[in-house]
Amino acid sequence: MTDEDVRARRRDPTAEDYPDEEYVEPVTAAEAARAGLRQLVELTGREPSGTTSLEATEDGWLVGVELVEAHRIPASVDLLGLYEVELDIEGGLLGYRRVRRYQRGKGEVG
Repeated sequence: MTDEDVRARRRDPTAEDYPDEEYVEPVTAAEAARAGLRQLVELTGREPSGTTSLEATEDGWLVGVELVEAHRIPASVDLLGLYEVELDIEGGLLGYRRVRRYQRGKGEVG
């Protein structure tokens, strides 16, 4: 059986000869967004600002999460970090990385 066959069967629980205990129930987009945010906050201990993006991938989800990295006065110049969080199809964390740091008031305009 090829990897493509395995992926197709994972997505189709009615496929012949597919044991129920091996079927993986994929999380919804909303569940993936919440899971990405929650897991990153737990790992970093930083305050969440919000979820900025969500993309379905072949093997799961890629979630954009914004965290407060440093509080400043006034709050409009807090230092934020934008992270990409990679989740598997069940919402399990595969990895994360920071892609940008910027002041709250200096985000991209567009």
